[in-house]
Amino acid sequence: MDYRINDASPLVMHVDMNSCFASVEQQANRLLRGKSVGVAANVSMGGCIISPSKEMKARGVKIGRVRDALAVIPEAVIIPSDPDKYFYIHQRFSKLFKEYSPDVVPLSIDEAVINFQGTLGMHHKDMVEIGREIKTRMAAEIGDSLTCNVGIGTNRFLAKLAAGLHKPDGLDVITHENLREVYSSLDLMDLCGINTRNKVRLVMAGITTPVEFLDAPVWKLWKQVFHSVNGYQWFLRLRGWEVDDVSFQRRSYGQQYALHHFTGRDKDLDRIMMKLCEKMGRRLRRSKHYAQGIDVSCSYMDRTWWHKSKKSSAILYGTGDLHAYAMTLLAERPAGKVTHLSVTCYGLKLVAELPATLFETDVERTIRIADAVDACNDTYGEYTVHTAKMTGMEDEVIKRVPFHASTDTLSEIYFEDEAVEAG
Repeated sequence: MDYRINDASPLVMHVDMNSCFASVEQQANRLLRGKSVGVAANVSMGGCIISPSKEMKARGVKIGRVRDALAVIPEAVIIPSDPDKYFYIHQRFSKLFKEYSPDVVPLSIDEAVINFQGTLGMHHKDMVEIGREIKTRMAAEIGDSLTCNVGIGTNRFLAKLAAGLHKPDGLDVITHENLREVYSSLDLMDLCGINTRNKVRLVMAGITTPVEFLDAPVWKLWKQVFHSVNGYQWFLRLRGWEVDDVSFQRRSYGQQYALHHFTGRDKDLDRIMMKLCEKMGRRLRRSKHYAQGIDVSCSYMDRTWWHKSKKSSAILYGTGDLHAYAMTLLAERPAGKVTHLSVTCYGLKLVAELPATLFETDVERTIRIADAVDACNDTYGEYTVHTAKMTGMEDEVIKRVPFHASTDTLSEIYFEDEAVEAG
């Protein structure tokens, strides 16, 4: 086992946009620049601010209720989120990053990791120069209201930690030379991945600071603190060795929705479920998979929760099939007004792995028709072709911004709506 701190050249860069959504709105509207701006999922007093501007943060207001923000800053400008703007900016800076390295991993809509292993010969610059150049190019080519923090380290963990040291608009490097100094200036909760529960575990084991965490022997982290291989991973992670560069195969696709008007009527829930299944089905088909099971769940006004999951003997691919099977499960729900509704398809299999046939089967016909409808909507716009049940639902189950989404989720970003509206 290697107990050394990784003394290799830091070649992992973490880029994190500052106040991304609010900054994008300020870029789009010059009248908002320099003002306290809050982007909210719902602009009502009970709505939630999901992105405060740098000016708003400077006055002590962060993510929270609109009414609380206005109590502190009465003149604050509260505007609704516009996901299409943020998706566009995400695509722009992702394209910029790929000019420096082919290994770019988006961690969410406003942050990404760039791995420069094997690419520095292309640039003839050191990592700090590249970081400064990316910041300059983002302002010049994408928007001068947009700033970002850049962190550089020998693994993803240290790069992200470095990106959070001096906000906003900072650029920091963590190497084996300053690692202990950086840790000595932080609290355990400042380490990404350490939550309250983990902190309690560490403190109970006599580890109260990041430096003590770094100095803890591997057996103590494994056997006394985390009681799993996670302790060994933290031992390596803290020392700058990469343990987080792992991708997992997609197991399911899901959609959920917070109802604006609570209801228990089958007719209303049927229409909402149809649109959820269309959005879920679009993502499923885009990945070239079909599903073998459905899970539906709903929450009620009395804060109770119900769910039902079942595998299907038939292949689930088209929106109609997904919806029909989901509704058979939803029919078994308890009575009451529903506040949240969700559906998930699982048991994913590649369509290409279906056995070949001489003549077209019903399954193949369903796949062909569903693909043709998707192709039409890809060409002429979402919901150009849709079922009658979705007529008039343009303002229902609208696009939301995914937070801390996985890499594969961001690859289909225009079909992602899993962030539930707060408030």
